[in-house]
Amino acid sequence: MVKPCLQVELAGVKLENPLMNASGILGLTSYSLARLAEAGLGALVTKSIGLKPRLGNPNPTVVEVPGGLVNSMGLPNPGLEAFKSELEESLPKIGKPLFVSVFGFSPEEYGEAVKRLDRLPVAGFELNVSCPHMGGVGEIGGSPEALREAVRGARASTGKPLLVKLSPNLTSFAEAARVAEEAGADGIVATNTVRSMVIDLEAERPLLAGVYGGLSGLPLKPVALRCVYEAYEAVKIPIVGCGGIFTWRDAAEYFMAGAVAIQVGTAIAYRGLEVFRDILSGLSAYLEAKGLDDLGGLVGAAHKR
Repeated sequence: MVKPCLQVELAGVKLENPLMNASGILGLTSYSLARLAEAGLGALVTKSIGLKPRLGNPNPTVVEVPGGLVNSMGLPNPGLEAFKSELEESLPKIGKPLFVSVFGFSPEEYGEAVKRLDRLPVAGFELNVSCPHMGGVGEIGGSPEALREAVRGARASTGKPLLVKLSPNLTSFAEAARVAEEAGADGIVATNTVRSMVIDLEAERPLLAGVYGGLSGLPLKPVALRCVYEAYEAVKIPIVGCGGIFTWRDAAEYFMAGAVAIQVGTAIAYRGLEVFRDILSGLSAYLEAKGLDDLGGLVGAAHKR
């Protein structure tokens, strides 16, 4: 029997398989990008990059909780110009589609960041409008007007695919997805982390220096899965599922909810880069057992009532 095909198309970009890394997990240096490329992913996503360098929040910035992590990194990055040089060195070695994640503290900064990177041979861009612990960035994704302006600005700066990473901390995820689609987005990433915190019992104060953080890992999965399901019924552009994906079973649920690709983040910290090949192997066996030739038979299956 012929093995099921795991190739997918995301916003016009052909991927040899539907697996991507979540932004913020590796993806900052040429070395880490090369490691991801060798791990069997279909496409890569960089760490979120802003116009200016940021040191991020002081420590402690990450704490482990049951099944996941709460982080308050504060979007540390070398700034766009320095990272541009890193990309110029990395891209010839990667051999996989690469999406550059960008963030801004105003809607205008997204268009400017994309414009300054657009000449690089990258596959597209991911707009991080949803960091839950950075004032300004998360607020953009929470305001329909600011979200619309940010996406439109980025759209005017490039003809390449634009993915918009939305927050689960919204009154209506579906409505935000519609706003992004109408403004020119080519895909939705669902989702970023859940705004959260941890208390230090001995110190009697928040454990994270930044007070609030973003919850990722297994506790995020039911929330992010719901967001994918809602977005699938609200928009026509493709959806990338992200949140608590540790196994092929998790991945399959996301496809059934409506995702065409998935991003893996926290699982890398727990299982290493071999998690990608394990997921691919499990998905292939599952499709074969169900008699499906490709992933298309799974996408949106949970919406058949």
